[in-house]
Amino acid sequence: MIVIRGGSGPLVLFLGLMKNILFSIFFLCTFLQIGDIKAQSLVKKYFNNVFNDTSEISKPQFLVYPTLAYAPETSWEIGLSSLYVYYAKRDTANRLSEINGFTFFTLENQYGLWFDHAIYTDQNDWFFLGRIRLQSFPLKYYGVGMNTPPDYLALVDANQVMIKERVLRKIQKNLFFGIEMDFQRLASVDFKPAPEVPAFDLPLGSEGSTNFGIGAGLVFDNRHNVLNVRDGLFSELAYLRYAPALSTFGFHTVISDTRIFRPVGKNNVFAAQLLGQFNSGDVPFNQLALMGGESMMRGYYTGRFRDKNQIASQVEMRFLPLPLGFTERLGAAVFGGAATVFPDFSNLNLKQIVWSAGGGLRFLLFPKKDIYTRLDYALTAEGSGFYLFIGEAF
Repeated sequence: MIVIRGGSGPLVLFLGLMKNILFSIFFLCTFLQIGDIKAQSLVKKYFNNVFNDTSEISKPQFLVYPTLAYAPETSWEIGLSSLYVYYAKRDTANRLSEINGFTFFTLENQYGLWFDHAIYTDQNDWFFLGRIRLQSFPLKYYGVGMNTPPDYLALVDANQVMIKERVLRKIQKNLFFGIEMDFQRLASVDFKPAPEVPAFDLPLGSEGSTNFGIGAGLVFDNRHNVLNVRDGLFSELAYLRYAPALSTFGFHTVISDTRIFRPVGKNNVFAAQLLGQFNSGDVPFNQLALMGGESMMRGYYTGRFRDKNQIASQVEMRFLPLPLGFTERLGAAVFGGAATVFPDFSNLNLKQIVWSAGGGLRFLLFPKKDIYTRLDYALTAEGSGFYLFIGEAF
């Protein structure tokens, strides 16, 4: 996984991305040259399994690779990413489960450990969907609302723990219901104002907080491959309550997330997503609705705009693969999105919608399981960004 962050221009971002890719190739090639015969054999076998996938479709697959990135707030970042995909009981009638991980450290003594998963049990009776983030990492704080300046107000150093888990039971075909939990802790918080920034009021939660929310979720999901959906529908409606007895702050969150995927011809896919996050109560700044990131509103830094509520949408046309003739492993995509954040519905201003658009290339990583890795380039009114991930954005 590669995300190149920061406010640099497209050329700098592109160079950073190329350094990342070259580092991975250099690392493995060096290992081949200096390792013993057994090590060389293992690495060659690894490359062959990745690029010449001849295994049975039911066989679990594991991929691990190094990453390198650069951002002004972190200096050089060195990491290791992994992906594990499998079918429960090796039965392809079950849905494809995926677990991916990412760990990194930087030359500024920052570090992180991430895990994401979408796990289906046999006959898809249970569905576990969640993520874990443990990191000491700087956050850019621009303020709250849509009228914030394009340059960040402060760089926020903090230790973060974020654990979100959904434990869902199938109650009817493709319909799941269960418990949703969200634990977030922000500690050792230090707001470092950017140079020449006028004084500003620190937001709620600027001294840190620990919040635990628990609630219920109803999910309709008929996707067979969450990393590359060809035809399907995912729709989630969730409610979480962060009670004062369990949290520093008391507030409520409602999340609505609907994604639709439809085939266009033999290989192409049209995908669309509508996301809403609605908070009420005393919401700390780190748990407001955050716009931006590698999935929704690509091109914007995560949290470039934040407020109690967010409505965001995106569409994407995927060509998987491209009709090139000489290979069936290259694809492409074009996408666009629009979003806004607002304090309450009485202050929802449709004139304050921002946009994101871009395109990218796809490489078929696991042909038998129809899993692609994506390289996206996104443009916004304020800048751009490159993203390299395994699996589609949504």
